[in-house]
Amino acid sequence: MKRWLLFLLALALVLPTMTACQKQEDSSLKVALLPIMDALPYYVAQQKGYFADEGLQAKAIFVKSAQERDTLLQTNQVDGALADLISVGLFDRDNTELKVVGTIMHATSSTPQFRLLASPQSKVQTPAEMKGVPVAISQHTVIEYITDRLLEAEGLTPEEIKITEVTQIPVRFELLMQGKVQAATLPEPLASGAMAKGAKLIVDDSQHPQYAQSLLVFSSKSLNAKPHTVAKFMQAWYKAAAEINAHPNSYKALLLEKGRVPPFIKESYQVPTYPVNLLPTEAEVKDVSDWMLSKKLIDKPLDYQAVVATNLKP
Repeated sequence: MKRWLLFLLALALVLPTMTACQKQEDSSLKVALLPIMDALPYYVAQQKGYFADEGLQAKAIFVKSAQERDTLLQTNQVDGALADLISVGLFDRDNTELKVVGTIMHATSSTPQFRLLASPQSKVQTPAEMKGVPVAISQHTVIEYITDRLLEAEGLTPEEIKITEVTQIPVRFELLMQGKVQAATLPEPLASGAMAKGAKLIVDDSQHPQYAQSLLVFSSKSLNAKPHTVAKFMQAWYKAAAEINAHPNSYKALLLEKGRVPPFIKESYQVPTYPVNLLPTEAEVKDVSDWMLSKKLIDKPLDYQAVVATNLKP
């Protein structure tokens, strides 16, 4: 009888704690995604039931711009988002607001993410001829970072690199094709569309893949409140990425539907390879940090351990 009473007493003490833990970490997540090819694993995970298999209610909030995404993050309307290291650095200038939980796209020797192109009317054909030629970009973004690093890697000095502000990507594309700007940096697959219509490749990040990557980031608040839920989300995402890599042709139609692939390159465009269990390296974070410091976008270096969730284990 004494043992039974002791057991009941112990159970009475443990159950409230277990219930509190269950209430503390729920299984729902909202993630802001741009409707681009980087988000393909989300569609596949939903289609295949991978989020449900993990016991998650994962909802994507599709946004039209980085500004809309940032507003949702700042107002705690979403737990996470598709972003890049520049965005994370800007968010984390004063406190650690966002943390990287995974690299979801990375430039490789066969799959570039960004291309610096000359207009069909321009006489520029090589990186060396880009000295003093303005490149249409969006300032203080990953586009400007990629432009600087690609041209520097090809031998130009920072003083020789010139830029012109064209924030909206579709407008940048049109100005390039009309010859109203001599050069522009564009993301895939729009860059391939521009090349199909006569734009000339100057340099892309397949030649320097250490600079380009897309990331999934979560707010520190969400990571602290439900780390296991985020880990399960990443598990489902990576399972979908592995499925795409194993059967790319099975998901080409879905990519063409969701990934903003220009209609005139749909036949030739190939499904890219998606990373699995990959995080930015310390060298990659340091390079972005150095660039942001040089542009006075931040006033202290980014701390790798603060910026990257190295302890999250999908």
